[in-house]
Amino acid sequence: MDFKRLLMFFALAMLILLGWEKLFPAPKNEQHNAVQQTPSAANTQTENKLSVTTPITVTTDTVKAVIDEKSGDLRQLILNQYNATSDASKPFVLFDDSKTHQYIAQSVLLNRQGDYLFKDLNFTAPQKQYTLNGDKVEVRLTAPEQEGIQVSKVYTFSKGSYEIGMRYDVVNHTKTPLQLDAAYRILRDGEDPDGSGYFDHTYTGPVLYTPEGKFEKVSFKDLDSDYKSGRNRADYQSKTHTGWVGMTQHYFMATWILQPKNAADSVCGKGECLIDIRKRSDGLYSSGVRVPLADVAPEGQTQFGINLYAGPQEYSIITQVADHLQMIKDYGKVSLFSSPLFWLLNWWHSVVHNWGWAIILLTLTVKAILFPLTNASYKSMAKMRAVAPRLQALKDQYGDDRMRLQQEMMAMYKKEKINPLGGCLPMLLQIPVFIGLYWALFASVELRQAPWIGWITDLARQDPYYILPSLMAVTMYLQTFLNPPPADPLQAKMMKIMPVAFSVMFFFFPAGLVLYWLTNNILTLAQQYFINKHLEKKLKQHHRLDV
Repeated sequence: MDFKRLLMFFALAMLILLGWEKLFPAPKNEQHNAVQQTPSAANTQTENKLSVTTPITVTTDTVKAVIDEKSGDLRQLILNQYNATSDASKPFVLFDDSKTHQYIAQSVLLNRQGDYLFKDLNFTAPQKQYTLNGDKVEVRLTAPEQEGIQVSKVYTFSKGSYEIGMRYDVVNHTKTPLQLDAAYRILRDGEDPDGSGYFDHTYTGPVLYTPEGKFEKVSFKDLDSDYKSGRNRADYQSKTHTGWVGMTQHYFMATWILQPKNAADSVCGKGECLIDIRKRSDGLYSSGVRVPLADVAPEGQTQFGINLYAGPQEYSIITQVADHLQMIKDYGKVSLFSSPLFWLLNWWHSVVHNWGWAIILLTLTVKAILFPLTNASYKSMAKMRAVAPRLQALKDQYGDDRMRLQQEMMAMYKKEKINPLGGCLPMLLQIPVFIGLYWALFASVELRQAPWIGWITDLARQDPYYILPSLMAVTMYLQTFLNPPPADPLQAKMMKIMPVAFSVMFFFFPAGLVLYWLTNNILTLAQQYFINKHLEKKLKQHHRLDV
């Protein structure tokens, strides 16, 4: 019974841990099915070709950006303060326009019918390289006047920031009002991020937040299905007055911000912005928004823009960018547990200023909160362990009489006040908390490149010398000596082998996660050891009194 219970606990924990979203996919929001796509919302079927002309490079303290001069698209974005997932000696590339990977930020002007305002806007810039020397650097690209319309696209990069301002300056030299909309898109292929593996796979794809639909994910798989069936779009909230829309992957994100934090107005103005997420004919996935603009008066001019956040999902940063942007740190079904646990982790970090020690303190805190549950579980297991010899004696005596054996076992359990199932429920109740803590750590870009002590210089990468997972394997093996021994010799051997086999996967886990499990195991060992000794002593005294 104890072996099966322990096996069930580990199997269930890992099943939920590695396959939660597969087993329990998020339900579709049926209320969105009634939202009809207007002809203009899907944009014209014409799609920009992504051929690069002359690159314009912009270097700041946080990013190195490459802008295609002709289109004004943001074609590459290197995050200077982060290293590549698969090779720590190289910088991390978020946006890219190479043969192997496409991930681009694009903005275009449309007429009210949804067609491009001009067939081609060939922008040019006064210089090809820009470097941030003060608080801001501005890159202005201007197109030749067409049909009496002058258009400039202006990027603004700021010191210490991953927010990029994108603004249009439009001059109308005609005698009639100019009616136009702006479309802002994140274009991406469907490939997994560099360095992704089985044990660190997370959601990659379009995301949005609207007050009407809250936080939503629109998977590449759903977009593929809709593209094949000829539908305009997948199931999501398509109209909004505020919010944000973009793409996410493990640790990093790129989102168009419709209303910055503490801003009085949204870029949607008094109208409705139209969210447009779909698969394009060129195979790329587009996640963007169409913004209605006020008419430009005859012989008049106007400015309108939007902010793009392209960088890490760091809580302290993104909470200052836009309301609800922290929801992009998606914890799935265990968000109820993960969100407060991450808040607690972040609080401990503010106290000790080291993410490794913050993980240890968080584990101690969770262990203290769950103490009543774990204590009840370990007491039940300790009692079962203490009476194991007597239980075996009963099996030897009444092995051929199963009914009598059950009666004698129940009598012994009643006399010793043992509930044979007492260890199951507390363990099962702990699973959501432990899984929630796992995801809180796993989704935290704050651990990326964060050192702990000595050889652990990056808590988001594997232990380079496998010291932590080796210690964890030892602690899991030692725990088997504190559990009730199975009566079956084969099961007893499996109990010794299983923890070592189970811990093999932790050799591939980030050091921060292994540190959490190791700390939890050490605390469990100490708690279980003292409970076992105390109850063994108590049961021996009770047995002597009975004699």
